[in-house]
Amino acid sequence: MPLPTAPAKRLVLVGGIGAAHGVNGEVRLTSFTEDPKAIGAYGPLTDARGARQFEIVALRPLRDNLFVARLKGVLTREAAEALNNTHLHVARDALPATGEDEFYHADLIGLAARNAAGERIGHVVNVLNFGGGDILEIAAARGGETLLLPFTRAAVPVVDLEAREVVVVPPTEIEANHLPEGEGGREAAG
Repeated sequence: MPLPTAPAKRLVLVGGIGAAHGVNGEVRLTSFTEDPKAIGAYGPLTDARGARQFEIVALRPLRDNLFVARLKGVLTREAAEALNNTHLHVARDALPATGEDEFYHADLIGLAARNAAGERIGHVVNVLNFGGGDILEIAAARGGETLLLPFTRAAVPVVDLEAREVVVVPPTEIEANHLPEGEGGREAAG
C-alpha cells in the first residue's frame, strides 16, 4: 500500500526571468507583484514544478517592474542564458495576508460559480484586467463561450474561499444574452 503524500503546495506566479544581462551571470527579471520590488522579499522562488529553487541575492531596478537580478549560484552568462523564460513562483502561504475584499487571482481561479439560487453555472478560469477594473472569466458548466463579469459587489456579491465558490449575479444584459438556458438565462416568451 503506497504511503499518502503531502498535498502539493499551491504555487503563485510572481515573476519571470528574461535575457542574460552582462557577462557575470545577471538576468533581467520581471516582477508581477503589486509592489514590484517585493519579489526580492519572498525568500526562495521556484520554477513552475517546484523542482528548482532560485534565491535573489541582488536586485536593481531598470524601470517599472523590470530589474537586473543576481541569483545565487548563477555566475556566468551561459548559466544566466539557460534560465531565460523561466517563470518564478512562490508558495501561496508565503504571500502576505490580504485585506477585506482583497483576493489574489490564484485564490479566485478554480472557484465554482453559482447563481443566486445556488445552481452551479460554471467555474472561474481567469481574472482579467484591461484597465477598467478586474473581470472574472467564467467557463460555463455546459461548455460554450466563457462569461465575462465585472468583479464588483453587484455582480459578485459573495466570495467564499472556504467553500471554494462565488455567487454571481450577472447584469441583465449579460444574463439575457450570454447564459445558456437552465443556467440562469431567461426564456423569451413568444
